[in-house]
Amino acid sequence: MSTLNNKVILVTGASRGIGAEVAQRLATAGAKVIVNYAGGKDAADQVVSSIKEQGGDAIALQADVSNADAVKQLFDNAINHYGRIDVLVNNAGIMITKLIRDTTDEDFSRQFDINVKGVFNTLREASTRLADNGSIINFSTSVNRLMLPTYGTYVATKAAVEQLTRVFAKEVGNRGINVNSVSPGPTNTELFTNGKPQEVIDRLASFSAFNRIGELQDIAKVIVFLASDDAKWISAQNIGVNGAMA
Repeated sequence: MSTLNNKVILVTGASRGIGAEVAQRLATAGAKVIVNYAGGKDAADQVVSSIKEQGGDAIALQADVSNADAVKQLFDNAINHYGRIDVLVNNAGIMITKLIRDTTDEDFSRQFDINVKGVFNTLREASTRLADNGSIINFSTSVNRLMLPTYGTYVATKAAVEQLTRVFAKEVGNRGINVNSVSPGPTNTELFTNGKPQEVIDRLASFSAFNRIGELQDIAKVIVFLASDDAKWISAQNIGVNGAMA
């Protein structure tokens, strides 16, 4: 049985990795999915094709979430196509790992523009344009709970996302919208594992109670639940999806 009852769900940064898996899982659960991408059109089209091959409904829409006008157009195009947006999943983000002393102004601005301003831009649109009784899920990180050198600017952006989540939940609760964030731990994506020696991955896996890093479906299944009506009484929470990493 479908758990998402033809809900229309916008997933930012959904052309690959966790975002792509989330989009496909949501579609399998009955949602109509807007696959947002910034530059990976071919990858986004492949996600849409995969969803349609499984009998689902999806479209790919390009937008740089750090650009307010582009986000407005994204909402325009999604609503023009499906008539509404019920759920927003803010997955788009980047991670630049450098010591704070080595972080350039450009590094700092780029991370905050995408990770924080991108969420801010979509929340601002959602404040009036998300359907009543909708849901919002933002992505943070379990690295916030650690003190790992080179992650300073990245975790600063995700801490800001968690605070935006809590405040926004209070601002839109009167429309029946619940707002939460999730904090994955290390997850088996190409972006995460690329360039890391196996011993580093094994060390990170040892942080988990299950002695492994997360898989895409571990994260996506939680997003499906939070997007459903079964999760409506959960709001303003940050949920660790990390196998007891921290």
